[in-house]
Amino acid sequence: MGRLVLAEGDVFAPPGVKDFFLPPIFGEVTKPMVLVVLSVIIISAFFVLSSRNLKIIPGKWQFAVESVYDFGRNNIAREQIGSKEFKPFVPFILSLFTFVLVNNIYGIIPVLQFPTMAKIGFPLTLAVMVYFVYHWVGFKKFGFVGYLKNQTVPPGAPGPIYLLLTPIEFLQKFVLNPITLAIRVFAAMFAGHLILLVFTLGGEYLLLHAAGPLKPVSIVSWAFAIAMTFLEAFIQVLQAYIFALLSANYIGMALAEDH
Repeated sequence: MGRLVLAEGDVFAPPGVKDFFLPPIFGEVTKPMVLVVLSVIIISAFFVLSSRNLKIIPGKWQFAVESVYDFGRNNIAREQIGSKEFKPFVPFILSLFTFVLVNNIYGIIPVLQFPTMAKIGFPLTLAVMVYFVYHWVGFKKFGFVGYLKNQTVPPGAPGPIYLLLTPIEFLQKFVLNPITLAIRVFAAMFAGHLILLVFTLGGEYLLLHAAGPLKPVSIVSWAFAIAMTFLEAFIQVLQAYIFALLSANYIGMALAEDH
């Protein structure tokens, strides 16, 4: 099961979960750890170098950094949190968006070729950070009891309905939100990287080990790999956007007067 016989004595072992457990580069340091640190350097350098000599008529790098900032500020933070309270959260939301984006894009960059968000620990850590931020601002604004009531007792429902509605709201707001936030980007990056591995390694194996009539099929496999790379690039950007969008949305809901 799960092994394709290509020629006498040759079988194709498809990529799997084992391919996401990379050996240490040195000591206990693995490739995903290095990529995460590298992403911080890349993002910091991009913002610092692109904005160090701002002009009224922006050059291409200033235009790029202003576009990214404007997108995070207005299209994500302002729309989801609200025009009155969004400003303190712009750096946080922008950092989440760019951090997830760069670490996702690694998956289609030659040599690097590993989306670090495919390791569940990284998106889960970000989700926990978001979890504490939006609950902290909610408790700070409404107080402990007031915030719990605001989040778990939506106004306007018939009294008996709250016996069912309040536990559901509590479970969603205080348990499920961080889990689903992390799993969404993790699952997308994990599945996308696995699909690329299947088509790329499958094409290589067909070319090197398949019987003569099957060798041309390797070209089809690589064509699918190229097509999936473009699709994966779109998904990587989309997932970074969704992660930042939902994070801002959770903060907005925590600060909202009613739901």
